[in-house]
Amino acid sequence: MAQNEELPMGGTWEIGEEFHIDEDVGFALPNPLEELPQKYDPWMSIAKNLPDLIESGQLRAEVEKLPQLNIDELPGHKLQRLAHLALGYITMAYVWDRSEEDVRKVLPSNIAVPYCELSEKLGLPPILVYADCVLANWKKKDPSGPMTYENMEILFSFPGGDCDKGFFLVSLLVEQAAASAIGQIPIIFNAIQHRNQVALIQALSEITSCLRKARQVFGQIHKYVNPEVFFNVLRIYLSGWKGNPQLPEGLLYEGVWDTPKQFAGGSAGQSSVFQCFDVLLGIQHNTSEASAAEFLKEMRAYMPPAHRTFLRSLEKSPSLREFVLSEGDPDLNVVYNDCVKAMVSLRMYHLAIVNTYIVNPARKKHMENQTSEDQSEQENKGTGGTDVMKFLMTVKSTTEKFILKDG
Repeated sequence: MAQNEELPMGGTWEIGEEFHIDEDVGFALPNPLEELPQKYDPWMSIAKNLPDLIESGQLRAEVEKLPQLNIDELPGHKLQRLAHLALGYITMAYVWDRSEEDVRKVLPSNIAVPYCELSEKLGLPPILVYADCVLANWKKKDPSGPMTYENMEILFSFPGGDCDKGFFLVSLLVEQAAASAIGQIPIIFNAIQHRNQVALIQALSEITSCLRKARQVFGQIHKYVNPEVFFNVLRIYLSGWKGNPQLPEGLLYEGVWDTPKQFAGGSAGQSSVFQCFDVLLGIQHNTSEASAAEFLKEMRAYMPPAHRTFLRSLEKSPSLREFVLSEGDPDLNVVYNDCVKAMVSLRMYHLAIVNTYIVNPARKKHMENQTSEDQSEQENKGTGGTDVMKFLMTVKSTTEKFILKDG
């Protein structure tokens, strides 16, 4: 079904179970498991003690001593996601250890083989992705309590104190804030089918409200995440091996591939939420600089397959933007524009966050250490390997172009 085609007569647009989207937490994994079967205790023991093992200099030796376990006793999606998360943490810690100055370019087969097998089963790359460290890396302290920062913990940690807890949980709470907005999408398509402007305006208003809430929640990052610790510690463990001069050829997964492979590190670009609302609102990033559009497209390969399928289904659905344009209704134009402006606001805030957590600390480090311009430029890159400010400014300006002129 093309973007501008109508739904079949009498048909309804639904968010089916096959998309793995939860009513309460959206694209996040609902109630992730916390323990693997006993067979995998060696993995869990290292993953749960990463900061201590890294500080004591024992991490790499402990990883190299691990038995090569098969993944036969990991039935079910949630167990596999937990194992992927644990192996992702172990892999990042093994590659980067205590600094960017002592990098391992080969992942031993005892980790590489099961990690790649599990990644293939899940349809995810063998690197710590957003779907791991944000969407599947949480639990409630009180299971019957609310999803608030105070009542939540992450399952695994990197060095840097509570920096990664703050970064990952605030990102998760942004996802949750947008969850109700996802639930409005079927209402929108069914309203388009029946030309029900009242229902459409109400649904768009609800999405705008959710996006504004997500922007407010995003602000909690300043309370829980220290910019210096993020830049100098956590950022290193989230860095991938694509576009990274420390690993120019990528990482060799011993026993799996004969040549190194390049994968981007975990990035907000791997979140399905913002791409979801771009598609819904008809915001197309191929209208400006191609590299931004290419990066967003590439990041889909780092999302769970069910979420990629959902985005494709949105792209094949009726065009909300074309419907709004064809109706020529001032009230409808206003609520559509409010949605687009809420996306612009989120992206402007993301720019401010990147300035605080990457650009300013990189500039400070450059001045203190008199590093080369090339190194300073590299440090301005996001964990996904892009020039993050340039990318976000491009995406923001493109989003602004989709505000209707008469709205």
